[in-house]
Amino acid sequence: MTNTLPAGAHALLATLTAEEIVANRAVLEAAGIANPNTHYSYVGLTAPDKRRLLAGESLPRQVRSFLIDMVTGRSHDVVVDPAAGAVVSERELDPEVDGAVPVVIREFGYVEEVVHQDERWLAAMAKRGLTDVSKLRVNPLSGGVLADGERGRRIQRCFTFVQNTPDDLGWAHPVDGVTVMVDVVTGEVLDVIDYVDLPVPQEDGNYHLASWRGPDRAGLKPIEISQPEGPSFTIDENGVLDWAGWRLQVGFDQREGLVLHDVSIADGEAQRSVLYRASIAEMVVPYGDPSPQRWFQNFFDGGEYLFGGFANSLELGCDCVGDITYLDAVVAGNDGDARIVRQAICIHEEDAGVLWKHSDNWNGSSETRRNRRLVVSFFMTVGNYDYGFYWYFGLDGTIEFEVKATGIVFTSAHPGKGYPFATEVAPGLGAPNHQHLFSARLDVAVDGLANAVDEIEAVAVPRGEQNPHGTGFTQSVTRLRTESEAQRIADNLTGRVWFIGNTEVQNRLGEPVGWVLYPEGKPLLLADSESDIHKRATFTTKHLWVTAYEPDQIYPAGDFVNLHPGGAGLPQWVVADRPVDGTDIVLWHTFGLTHFPRVEDWPIMSVDTCGFVLKPHGFFGRNPALDIPAAADHCAPGHHDHHAGH
Repeated sequence: MTNTLPAGAHALLATLTAEEIVANRAVLEAAGIANPNTHYSYVGLTAPDKRRLLAGESLPRQVRSFLIDMVTGRSHDVVVDPAAGAVVSERELDPEVDGAVPVVIREFGYVEEVVHQDERWLAAMAKRGLTDVSKLRVNPLSGGVLADGERGRRIQRCFTFVQNTPDDLGWAHPVDGVTVMVDVVTGEVLDVIDYVDLPVPQEDGNYHLASWRGPDRAGLKPIEISQPEGPSFTIDENGVLDWAGWRLQVGFDQREGLVLHDVSIADGEAQRSVLYRASIAEMVVPYGDPSPQRWFQNFFDGGEYLFGGFANSLELGCDCVGDITYLDAVVAGNDGDARIVRQAICIHEEDAGVLWKHSDNWNGSSETRRNRRLVVSFFMTVGNYDYGFYWYFGLDGTIEFEVKATGIVFTSAHPGKGYPFATEVAPGLGAPNHQHLFSARLDVAVDGLANAVDEIEAVAVPRGEQNPHGTGFTQSVTRLRTESEAQRIADNLTGRVWFIGNTEVQNRLGEPVGWVLYPEGKPLLLADSESDIHKRATFTTKHLWVTAYEPDQIYPAGDFVNLHPGGAGLPQWVVADRPVDGTDIVLWHTFGLTHFPRVEDWPIMSVDTCGFVLKPHGFFGRNPALDIPAAADHCAPGHHDHHAGH
């Protein structure tokens, strides 16, 4: 029964500061690695080796940067010790082997400038009656896997949309049938593919304009949430949060967004570890329209676009309601300087319904306790979609993670009735089928690092001597001993779950202490096993992977996803087939949404959710929420009674 981190370790894991980001740039410039043409694609804290950290070693904070010279196209992966003013390591990428650094913001605007001057694209637009270039928005998309003649280039594939006025929602007017390929380093338009002329949908979708939307719904009374004594949590300068027995360190990364370290929970006088590190290490949005325009359309919002860098500044009463504590996110701009996203992280408590309740007929007792949960969240906007990432911590030890997906569905011109790969959401306007698939990286530390995973599922027992009436059922327990055995698919018909236990610690009943991962068990990647996206996003083909811990294995599709041919990350690591029984392990859980758009998803999509749950299983000696006080003031009989005619 131990807390994961020794004293002083939290300072090493805290979010990068603006001063460190500025110092990192100074080191790179002094070393001649960065120059005025250099764009900083990613800047983040390098994860220290957990084994050295837990051993109490004094380790430096190191910063990793992905750089690209937008004149030469040369890219570098560099690690710096900003306090020492020294370069720790530096490597130039081979784009044909390594892939490319993530997309930089400059590319979005630059691509439109280049395309607007191309005669082939102008002719394709004129053929459709579109001659006012000022109304044509060019949407650059990551290039995916490149053909032989394209490898080594930094390519964006681009679609066009019509924005009739500055206030118009351009997503309502896609110009389908035309794809433009742009080399964003040389500024060349490599190809304009004009394969079909479909009518541009004309109906507006300006939900953000009251004049288009119509009058607001009447009759909704205000709901006010107050905590007159303030919140029940505290947070220190390193982001260490204490709430109702929970302790965790809240951090932020430009690629992963929210990163949690050292998640532990109180049990009597002991603070017992649960997770060393938790994050959403990758997400991919594969589209299911195989048309000549869209076959390549797959967005790695983590590895290609760095979704953490698109965090929103949250607003009280809109994004978060109640007594809110905000944290800023500090990331790097493309110039390598610090960029602060104000109020990017929201921390608050919220009521969560009934925690436990029973009215006993024999002893006459009636007891009810209200649940509440700690919420740590942020929202980001990546192109047309918006995502909220929410971590929930409950009074009974439950950990939940939820994605709230909203925003605007990616649009197309709809070819007509019977088209199987898209939904017509407005006259002539399509929304292609797609998936949102996420990988939660859970670096577990259940009462320490001697962890193992058992697969548990419900099993019907055949009639026999032990089950003469055929009513018996039990559960099967299968230990996943190696990385090859620990590549698993959920099965909701058997209630399949995964128990993460400590092989060296037992509870008072002599059983291993542990936590259970409850998957939602929704569809995995639906693309063919020989497809490019299958090779690049192999992590999405299993609901669970378990690997032996290595400090540099962070991203399940590899470090450099952009323009990578595939095979990196999890499929590469598990070839070693390392043991994962009773050792330091990492769980990778794939979950997500398969979206066949509805008409009601247009013009803006109401929140859809997905996620997973972790619950203690034999970790405590009894229900850990017995000490929650009754909310007497709010359980009074007749409180807020409403009668007919009131």
